[in-house]
Amino acid sequence: MASTSDLIRTAVERFQAEVPALANLKLVFGLELRAKHDVQLYRVELPGPKISKDLAQDERLLVEIDRPQFNELAEKGTLKSYRRAAETGHIKTTGDSNVVKLISQVVEKQEERNRLRKVH
Repeated sequence: MASTSDLIRTAVERFQAEVPALANLKLVFGLELRAKHDVQLYRVELPGPKISKDLAQDERLLVEIDRPQFNELAEKGTLKSYRRAAETGHIKTTGDSNVVKLISQVVEKQEERNRLRKVH
């Protein structure tokens, strides 16, 4: 089984592969992984990613997700599954609203491009 840091790296790389426009985004975010009786906090710095197990004092966003959902998304997640997880409340993002809006817009444009490719 992969370490949590490896899973975070895999999740970031897979997401960036699906949304290449975010590959060079400079961002520090906190990642809160919740299990039954445990919460793990990680600091993730992009580009990279550089991952450390601590609270991010310089984070622009905090991403909260249940550990089982995170494991599934990290290994098999697609842009569609990330969107579904966010819409159903499995992923919660708080922090700088401008950064959230920017990422949302970039993801939406990528989804539009993906739909256009399927049509043609």
